[in-house]
Parts: sequence; structure tokens; C-alpha cells
Amino acid sequence: MQKNWMLVIFVLILLAFGSASLFAQDDDAPPQQGGAARQQMRGPAPPVPGPPHDPRDLAGVWDGRRGYGGATFRGPAPELTEWGQQQLKLAKPSNNGAYNLKETNDPILTTCLPTGTPRIYLQPVPMQVIQTPKEVILLYEHDHTVRYVFTDGRKHPEDITPTYMGHSIGRWDGDIFVVDTAGFNDKTWLDRIGRPHSDQLHVVERFHRIDQNNLELDITMEDPKALAKPWNVHFGFALHPDWDILESACPDNANFADFEK
Repeated sequence: MQKNWMLVIFVLILLAFGSASLFAQDDDAPPQQGGAARQQMRGPAPPVPGPPHDPRDLAGVWDGRRGYGGATFRGPAPELTEWGQQQLKLAKPSNNGAYNLKETNDPILTTCLPTGTPRIYLQPVPMQVIQTPKEVILLYEHDHTVRYVFTDGRKHPEDITPTYMGHSIGRWDGDIFVVDTAGFNDKTWLDRIGRPHSDQLHVVERFHRIDQNNLELDITMEDPKALAKPWNVHFGFALHPDWDILESACPDNANFADFEK
């Protein structure tokens, strides 16, 4: 009889502990929801902490730490005009695996044309910022592409010559370095998927060095021919003071086609 009572007491103790663990709440535990729901709750990734620094000093070698989505920019897809949708249907991108390197019509991969702005940020290689009294120089490791952002008060020329990277002028708005770029040709894509743009493309970049180690970049793309409304994307860069920009030549990448055999 005594053994039966001991057994009953033991079972009650187990049930008590089991109930406590079942209803206990861990304040640090993530909510029991799907990954997409948790991502929406978190929102954008917070800045990585670091020591304070002069926000108007953008010099250094920077590499993307967030915002890079592979074939395109993270976030909502842009709304294309009817013309833009038709041009996108003609694209044969290789970055999403739909076409191999011999089938693609990506202008970078087929003819080694310059990447264009802002697609240059989708190339998974660093960039270096160099500041002078007259201009800010953006040196991208991808194909050793160089952009000159003029800061001497000039305007875009009235007879601007269309180019791949566009004509860029910069100014400071508080601690934000605003780069206004116009004068594009229509020979590049906005991303590696093949979203198009016309020669009416207008790009505004806002660089903000929030501390010594982190640079935030907001980009707005406008193109009345290709985009039904402005396309806004965001990037975050991390400083790498011990890195150098390496030589990169597009023709060398032709050898990559052999890897698909």
C-alpha cells in the first residue's frame, strides 16, 4: 500500500514539472511563427555597432554587408511600365540559372560592357572611396570601374553625353552625401535579372557613414519609360581598412564558360 502511495506522489511531481515547462515563457525565445513572419517583425537589420567617426569622411575600402540579394536588390520588386515588362521578357539572365553563359544576352557577360549604375553594387566585390577637394572617386573592383562624382558645384551639362555609368554630381545634406546621376545610355540593366532602363534613367544615391565601420546607402531609381514609379533600394557596407582593390578584367571571365561543361 505504501508503494502505491509513493508511486502516486511521484507521478504528481512529474505532472507538476511538466506543466511548468509547458507554460513557462522564455523572454529571449523567438515567436513560434514562420520564417517570413519573423522577418517582417524584425524589419531591416540594425546598424552594426562601432566607434564614432567623422560622417563626412567616406574614404576607405567598403564591402557589402546587407542589401545584396544576389541577382537583384532585396525588398519589393519594382513596378514596370508596359515597355519595361516587354523588355524584361526579352532578357536571358544567367544569374538565376535560367540560361547558361553561352545562351545569355546579359550585356556584361556577352560583350563586357560596363555594369552601369546602380547594378554595379550587385557585383559581389568591394569598392574604394577616394575624396579630393574637387570630387569623390568611386573605384569598384568589378572590371576596375571608376566613377567621378564632382563636388565643385557644377551642374549636369545641358548637352550631356550618354554613358554607361552616367554623369554624377555630389553635395552634402547634413551628414548625408547625395549623389545625383543622369545622362545614361540604354545599354545596361538595372539588375542581374534583366530589368531594363532607358536613357531617361535618373539615379539618386544617399551615402551615410553612421560610424567608423559602417556605411549606409539608399538608392532611388526613376525612369518614366521603364518604371511605373520610383524604385527604392538599400545597401549596407562594412569598412575593411586592411583590404586593397584588386585588378579585375571582364575578358578573363570568358573562361568561366568552361565550368558549365
